[in-house]
Amino acid sequence: MNEGIFIASPNELGNNEVGNDIEPFIKKALNFLNLNADVPTGPSGSKKATGYPDILFWFSKKPYYLECKTYNAENIATTQRSFYFSPSDEFKVIYDAPHFLMSFEIYVAGESGRNHVYKCKHYKILSLESLSLDVKYEFNSDNKRMYSGECGTIILDEGEIE
Repeated sequence: MNEGIFIASPNELGNNEVGNDIEPFIKKALNFLNLNADVPTGPSGSKKATGYPDILFWFSKKPYYLECKTYNAENIATTQRSFYFSPSDEFKVIYDAPHFLMSFEIYVAGESGRNHVYKCKHYKILSLESLSLDVKYEFNSDNKRMYSGECGTIILDEGEIE
């Protein structure tokens, strides 16, 4: 990672693009240590690159989950949302295992053509087992259910407008 990560026209220091580009470096380092790091699979067995967590690795025959993040020193103390997950039918957490986060402070080290060159300055390894979380409750529906007069909606009146 000495040469840096090159990203064209970034919209914000520490954006997801840089975080995504760090994942292969971390996987390579874990595999160098024989920790069998890979993209986690859901219950169907298919690998899913997007979403939480980024990496599943094994140590002493036990599974561990790892999320990779980047941050900017200027916004590390803000309340900007930087971690979330949404369970689904294909949720990648299928083992009862510890969850870690490896995060890197990044900075723009220069430019190469139209690209910014990002480098890492500091790192943090965190255990997420006691992380305080907020829950965002959301009720939603689709047009078919909402406008059909079925599935609980009652059409009080309708008609053409002349």
